Amino acid sequence: MSNRLNEILNAIKALEKSVQEEIRRKEEEFQYKIRERKVIFEEEVLRIQATFVRGLVKYILEAKPLNILSAPVIYLMIIPAFFMDACVNLYQVLCFPIYGIPRVKRREHIILDRHYLKYLNVIERVNCDYCSYFNGLASYISEIGARTEQYWCPIKHASGKARPHGRYHHFADYGDAEAYRVQLSEIRKKFEDAE
Repeated sequence: MSNRLNEILNAIKALEKSVQEEIRRKEEEFQYKIRERKVIFEEEVLRIQATFVRGLVKYILEAKPLNILSAPVIYLMIIPAFFMDACVNLYQVLCFPIYGIPRVKRREHIILDRHYLKYLNVIERVNCDYCSYFNGLASYISEIGARTEQYWCPIKHASGKARPHGRYHHFADYGDAEAYRVQLSEIRKKFEDAE
């Protein structure tokens, strides 16, 4: 991999670290702690949040009619999502040990924590957790796919990718046949940063 590409990837990692540091600062600002994956707010903060909740009747009456009509379509997507979730879990459990790929931790991708927010009504909490599940599932599946791709076909694309996944920087450059053949067995084992 070129030095310039390494510099860019290191800059991205530094930015990701900055994002995590900013999130930790927000914990202090909004007075919450995370203990055993549960969000705990200060009592006074919960009282203040509760003053911002929108009642269910008002929430429904102010909703756009097409939003209400489209809701069943959105919520029916949970069926293929659950099926996909089960399939990728099964795939990972059966195949990753064969390839020596470390398993992706589902709980690091699917995070359901917005229901702790007291300024959301019941519908908003359900909607938020639904979106969190879906986007977390997409992230989880993407990481499983990325690790699989790193094992089976770790070659960058000719045109590049607008948003490469987190394993992409390990791949051999497109068109570099020699590097691919020489580095393939090493690339297939390069998961120390994934554990």
